[in-house]
Amino acid sequence: MQTFSLIFVAALALAMATRLWLGARHVRYIRQHRERVPDEFKNEIGMDAHHKAADYSCAKTRFGMLGTLFEVIVILALTFGGGLQLLHDATSNWFEPGIARGVALIVLLGVIMTVIDIPLDWYRTFGIEQRYGFNKMTPLMFVSDMLKHGALAAAVGIPLIACILWVITVAGPWWWLYAWLIWVGFNLLMLAVYPTWIAPLFNKFAPLEDAQLKERIERLLEKCGFKAQGLMVMDGSRRSSHGNAYFTGFGKTKRIVFFDTLLSRLAPGEIEAVLAHELGHFKLKHVIKRMVWIFTASLAFLWLLAGLMNQDWFYTGLNVHFGTQPPSTAMAFILFFIVLPHFIFLLQPLTSHYSRKHEFEADNYAARHTAAADLISALVKLYKDNSATLTPDPLHSAFYDSHPPAALRIARLKDGKR
Repeated sequence: MQTFSLIFVAALALAMATRLWLGARHVRYIRQHRERVPDEFKNEIGMDAHHKAADYSCAKTRFGMLGTLFEVIVILALTFGGGLQLLHDATSNWFEPGIARGVALIVLLGVIMTVIDIPLDWYRTFGIEQRYGFNKMTPLMFVSDMLKHGALAAAVGIPLIACILWVITVAGPWWWLYAWLIWVGFNLLMLAVYPTWIAPLFNKFAPLEDAQLKERIERLLEKCGFKAQGLMVMDGSRRSSHGNAYFTGFGKTKRIVFFDTLLSRLAPGEIEAVLAHELGHFKLKHVIKRMVWIFTASLAFLWLLAGLMNQDWFYTGLNVHFGTQPPSTAMAFILFFIVLPHFIFLLQPLTSHYSRKHEFEADNYAARHTAAADLISALVKLYKDNSATLTPDPLHSAFYDSHPPAALRIARLKDGKR
């Protein structure tokens, strides 16, 4: 086995072992605290709700651990098992060297991975979510969503793939910079068109009709200096009983969207506080900061890929051989995005910490513009309704969670920390 093969196997094993260890810790910690509701939640959350949250969190974590093992098996089958080599040989028989062959290779792999994921998605929806009373989807809706996502991915993804592969062939050694510019432009375009063209393919949106709530929200927006093109309600209850609110788009396409499930459970003051939290993300430029971080990282990754693309050991170390043919740029992309997550996995706590920092800042912003008590009561209801565990393992939470634990968020709000 080549040196790079050994390095990759070591990185894959380390990432897998860490994920399984963290998952086992998380389940064990939740089970140890299953019979006692944290003191700060005793008056709002009963033992039955606490049990449900604990069992739901454990079920999701165990399923995630099985998913980790399955993912590793698939990766080994694709690389050392010769799966990617078979796909390369097949597309080589179908197409001459060029963009069409590269697009076919990536699309073929995408279709195979989608088919592999269907049983997992099905069990997640009709097994775990159904068992704990969150799923509202029907099998027909599941299939319909899958076909819509597939059609959308093909309509948008195939031209993007073809464009980037074309840039690689004509732009010379600086192709990674031009490809990055295309990637940035594509993402900004998707942000602009998503609210009006893509989101309605999956959900129905209607203007907020509650006149008193609308007036209250508009006063908050004016106080915060925020302008939006619409206050919309989404029929999230068609698919799930989970509740949420979010912003989408930018510029003239910017919208505020409430799940109908959220509006049905929270009081007006609580809704206003949740919205103020989301406003905080925009006013404090969290969205822009995250986009800058993502775009900067993607530029670095494309630069790294440009260096690896011309190295024979990068392909042969993952059991891909081209014989007398030139290396496939499409295969380089595939291999890079297979191996990359496992080499950077241990950096996950840094991104989680950065995200949690933004959540604290958004909480503080909401507490300055609305009643902190309303945000606290809204958070308690949302944690209860979504069966989010109140007792996550601290290390697991620090590694994965983009939001701080409920107890910590509420304690800071009660203490008035800014």
